[in-house]
Amino acid sequence: MAAPCGRSGGRLWAALVPAALLCLAARAAEEPSTTRAAEEPSTAHFDVRPGGEVHSFSRSLGDYTCTFTYSAQGGTNEASWTNFRAFPLRSQWQMNIGVSEDNLLFSCSVWRPQGKSYLFFTQFKAEVKGAKIEYAMAYSQAAVGGQSDIPLKQEEFEITETTVSHREGKFRFELSKLMIVAKTPRDEL
Repeated sequence: MAAPCGRSGGRLWAALVPAALLCLAARAAEEPSTTRAAEEPSTAHFDVRPGGEVHSFSRSLGDYTCTFTYSAQGGTNEASWTNFRAFPLRSQWQMNIGVSEDNLLFSCSVWRPQGKSYLFFTQFKAEVKGAKIEYAMAYSQAAVGGQSDIPLKQEEFEITETTVSHREGKFRFELSKLMIVAKTPRDEL
């Protein structure tokens, strides 16, 4: 199941994925444990830059990688006045990646912590390497400050085994959050 498009398990995934991502984020905030540092969940901040050029941001965790590739325009409301002189017209986003304790799931979320983005995305693609997508969803607005997540319409994006990307001619240029949960390969005895 790639996305909850009316299938019986869709509601279950919709409830489980945010909970799983919260658990992974909580693990990232904890003190380092006996787990190898390469397997610890991580959060990385990055700037989404308008201007129409294609940019990528990537993070790896052990054998798994998540890459967010995009092109965006506009977004003057997202420029921070304190950073305006040094970094004009940039928007702070973050990528969270983690692996479940049983090493069966790899998760990647890309989002704007301030909620709705004022950027107009002309294209986007999130790609995972080392795992196959089990669930993915894209949102035009992220849940912050009492607001709710607003998912993109299913026709606006497509999901393959390893990517979530805009659908040419259908995508309405709004993106504030992407969530991916991917199954890791199992070692069979």
